Order: sequence, then C-alpha cells, then structure tokens
Amino acid sequence: MLDAFINALYVWLPRIFGCHCRSDRSFHYKGRQFPLCARCTGQLIGVLSCFILFWFWKPTIIWSIIMMLPLIIDGFVQLLTKYESTNIRRLITGIIFGIGLSAFIVRIDTIIYDIGVEWGKYLKYNFFNF
Repeated sequence: MLDAFINALYVWLPRIFGCHCRSDRSFHYKGRQFPLCARCTGQLIGVLSCFILFWFWKPTIIWSIIMMLPLIIDGFVQLLTKYESTNIRRLITGIIFGIGLSAFIVRIDTIIYDIGVEWGKYLKYNFFNF
C-alpha cells in the first residue's frame, strides 16, 4: 500500500507543480530521484509549512510578493544568463516562494470573502429588507 502511495506521488506531484523533473536539478535519496526538482520540492515544503506557520505569523500582501521575488529572480537570471543555480539555493528560494504564495492566496481569499460579506449586507438591507 505504501508503494502504491509513493508511486502515485511520483505521477501526480510533477503534474500538479508542472515540474520538469530534471535529474541534475533534483535531489536523490538512496539512488532514487525525488518526484520533484529542488525548486518544486522547496515550494511544496513552503506550502505545507504554512499550516503551522500561519498560526503564528501571516505575511501581508506586500511581504508575500517580496517573498516570491527571490525565486523569480533566480529563475530568470538562470534562464537569461550562463549562471547555474545550486539545488540548495533552488530549495531555499522554493521554500520562501511557497510560503509567500500561500500567504498571498490566503490574503486575497480573505479580501474577496470580506467584500462578499459586505456586498451581501448591502443587498440584504437595500433590496430584501421588507
């Protein structure tokens, strides 16, 4: 059963993350390549860590965007120049990006929810208050 779960991770995680799964940009354990590259592994760790982290700290939208910048900059510099990032740097920028992206989504969802609540109150008191 555990083998089936691990095999499913190897199929679905790259699809969910849109990961290229290049061997030279992935971590290996006991000769087996991780299902995600170092950058996507970091993003997954960052997203999962938010379940605990957000009990203590929720970055603002500005901080969320700032936290996403290192990965974006590292990726574009690597794409546009001969610079080659390391897997540790990819992992770290991925973790920071995952936290920033999760915080951004939570903040935007909260704003949209609050707008919906206020709009609902407006409709209730102005159109349905008989």
